[in-house]
Amino acid sequence: MDDRDSLLQALDDTHHRMHELVEALGNDRLQVPYRPGVNPPLWEFGHCAFFYEVFVRKALDGVASYDPSMDEIWDSFHLDHEDRWRADLFPGKADTLRYVDAIHQAIRQRILEQPLTDQAHYLTKYAIFHQNMHLESMIWCRQTEGYPVPPGSRPEPTASADPAALGDADIPAGRYTIGMPAHSPEYARRDFAFDNEKPGFEVHVPAFRIARTLVSNGDFRRFVEDGGYQRPELWTQGGRKWLTTEQDLNFGSGAPQRGTPTHPYYWRKTDRGWEERHFDQWRPLHDDYPVKHVTYWEAEAYCRWAGRRLPSEVEWEVAALGNRPGEPHRRYPWGDTLDSSRVDMDGTGLASQPVTALPGGDSPFGCRQMLGTLWEWTRDQFFPYDGFAIDMYPFMSTLQFGDHKVTKGGSCGTSSRLIRGSYRQAYLPNRHDVFVGFRTCALDE
Repeated sequence: MDDRDSLLQALDDTHHRMHELVEALGNDRLQVPYRPGVNPPLWEFGHCAFFYEVFVRKALDGVASYDPSMDEIWDSFHLDHEDRWRADLFPGKADTLRYVDAIHQAIRQRILEQPLTDQAHYLTKYAIFHQNMHLESMIWCRQTEGYPVPPGSRPEPTASADPAALGDADIPAGRYTIGMPAHSPEYARRDFAFDNEKPGFEVHVPAFRIARTLVSNGDFRRFVEDGGYQRPELWTQGGRKWLTTEQDLNFGSGAPQRGTPTHPYYWRKTDRGWEERHFDQWRPLHDDYPVKHVTYWEAEAYCRWAGRRLPSEVEWEVAALGNRPGEPHRRYPWGDTLDSSRVDMDGTGLASQPVTALPGGDSPFGCRQMLGTLWEWTRDQFFPYDGFAIDMYPFMSTLQFGDHKVTKGGSCGTSSRLIRGSYRQAYLPNRHDVFVGFRTCALDE
């Protein structure tokens, strides 16, 4: 498949998937209630079309806006988050879809008819990947609002196994390579990466041991039932502050419960035992599924209770990829070629499989589900690598530096074409609406 075909396929797949997510909601659910972690789905679609306008059509060809009067409405840095819910500012569904379809066709024509220079390839790919990011946020919006599972989800029945039987992977000390090389647009035709992954570097990593699986619901349930949320000694200052300020519990479960958290956000205890809200359904808590929608503070407290710790982001990437200087660069735990059958991504499995599932995606050290399933908390703040240079979109990374935590690996809602082992995502430590979980490391000896 040549560059034009590859870009067209990615462009069309992404556009059609976003259409599907919007249309499947129905008109009555498009204007979602205001929540800090989500956006109205129609605004997200319009914003993605605007991104193509600014960074492809205007940047490359100087083309005027489709509707200049709407530019500030679709621009996330000219419109306050709360104002994205103001129906009086926005065109209706029909006009919004007419806009996004027109921009989609214009980008298609450009790919087909204009010279596909290195810069044009790079900017088009960047805009496609940006839209793929919004596909994930549209999926977690459904979970936040208690809407039905996204179309196309099909969790596969999978036999369970005892996660404890897999134990820890022993990662040897040595020199490893982290991140992606700082490269030219020509190189980006094959190995696109966002600015926060560059420039790659070498680092000596001491030996460590890391769990081969994500922490399971059963593991975390034992922490809950041992009074983990009521034991201040397990929580850092930041965690204790979160406990006293997190007041809206069990959102989406009916009347909100007020008070200090005693369990993960989407759990509840009933006469039948523990249950978990999965989109619009309450289902029995599966002990062998991964615990998800937990904050950094909860992950940190669990580690103290379990006598473990969170990995650093360097340790996580080493365990996932094992890249060493002078050896071929591995982008995925299994090699250098994407195989989406090895992972739970693209809104299909929705983290509804045991933590021992998908052995075909194991890393060189036998660590499982390090891509897909859930973003994984690391202990590190999100900072730039030495030599960092801002990419074409100045806000892709810079606004998160300093006060966000690094998560790695992608989730069940992440687009598989977007992810690789070096990919860095950043979330505030109190976020639990995204598809996030964690794995642990043995304490340093």
